Amino acid sequence: GAPPAHLGSLPPSLAVNGLQARTFGVWTLLSSVVRCLCALDIRNQTLYYITLFTFVAALAHFLSEVFIYHTAALTMGIMAPLMVASFSILGMLIGLQYLEVEAQSQNKKKN
Repeated sequence: GAPPAHLGSLPPSLAVNGLQARTFGVWTLLSSVVRCLCALDIRNQTLYYITLFTFVAALAHFLSEVFIYHTAALTMGIMAPLMVASFSILGMLIGLQYLEVEAQSQNKKKN
């Protein structure tokens, strides 16, 4: 039969079910909590690396959906998270240099 009206013209193999939608929602919530905690404790290197990884994982996810699985097109709905993840990774890599320099200066003060 035809797919339900809320799925539009997507073939059944590309339709998102409720479980997939909720899983993506939980991932989004979890990554936002990690990112907020990093913003509050920006000098915590472990948290900084975890936060950086959330952006790398998001970038990999959206790129794979477009170029590997072909389940998304390069529309503004996909370009926006790709740009946010890319610029965030770039910014965090630049910030990482300052974080490491600060950690080295703290170690010198202890010795």
